[in-house]
Amino acid sequence: MTKKSPVKIMYNTEKIYHIYAKDKCLFHSIKEEEFHTTWKTIRDMVGIIKTDYSIKDLSYEELPLNKETILNSSH
Repeated sequence: MTKKSPVKIMYNTEKIYHIYAKDKCLFHSIKEEEFHTTWKTIRDMVGIIKTDYSIKDLSYEELPLNKETILNSSH
């Protein structure tokens, strides 16, 4: 009789971001590595280019994106 190994569940938590100007979503579900560059670029553009928005109008929402991986230890 073969002994079964337990099933392991591993979680990989990544983050996604939504960027807003006032109530308008400018970027939806961007990955963390893209967020930092995009956020800096948006803030710089609002500071340089004449727009209806100011830096105070910009905000972002950080959300966890959980990915579940099931590993079966039995071979």
